[in-house]
Amino acid sequence: MKILIVDDQKGIRRLLTEVFSDHSYEIESCSNGIAALEIISRFKPDMIIMDVKMPGMSGIDVLKKIRDTDRHVRVVMMTAYSDQHYINEAEDLGVAKFIIKPFDLNQLKGQVEEILDDQDFWLDTKK
Repeated sequence: MKILIVDDQKGIRRLLTEVFSDHSYEIESCSNGIAALEIISRFKPDMIIMDVKMPGMSGIDVLKKIRDTDRHVRVVMMTAYSDQHYINEAEDLGVAKFIIKPFDLNQLKGQVEEILDDQDFWLDTKK
């Protein structure tokens, strides 16, 4: 399984890369949405773990672009802000999970594994 980690905080990228690499996942990471879109086209991740607030292009904007071409990739959004507007918009775009920072690392690992193991995962295609 392939996971793309997108977060402008280097420490978060390093931590998540280390954690998920230890679980035999193939990992790519980047610090912004533009780089994420480039990586997605060649890496074809099974899951994307992405921050909402990033410079240049927000995680929500990246998710909208992803959904234009891929309605089924599993996406977990992270944010330090529990803004209900972002949560609603992410849910409308079919996010698999919305995580508030700081997060419990063991809980996040379990949630990611559960989402990736769900063979019946489907995406509500409403916009």
